[in-house]
Amino acid sequence: MVLGKGTSVESSDGVQLGTVVEVLQVPEKDVFDGIVIDTPSGRRFVDGPEVAEIYENLVVLGIAAEAAALLPKPGQNPATMKLTPDDVSRPNSSVRRLWGRITGR
Repeated sequence: MVLGKGTSVESSDGVQLGTVVEVLQVPEKDVFDGIVIDTPSGRRFVDGPEVAEIYENLVVLGIAAEAAALLPKPGQNPATMKLTPDDVSRPNSSVRRLWGRITGR
């Protein structure tokens, strides 16, 4: 896949969002992971499944401009969560016991 820096990026409803800064991929496995785009509100990460179409001079996302405004900054992983035993409300809950098994505490 050839996708150059500076390629225009549009939302699914035709709103110009920005331009491609970086293409994220794993060449050894032929996996497209996503793109980083430069927008007026800063750089944003677009996950691979949110990229609907790639043309020579345009990338079209599968999400509308409203959803694109909520895209995370590069390096953030909104799906990652850190849970500690202190986050559990009941000290003897099954979650706390499971946490103890996982951590060895």
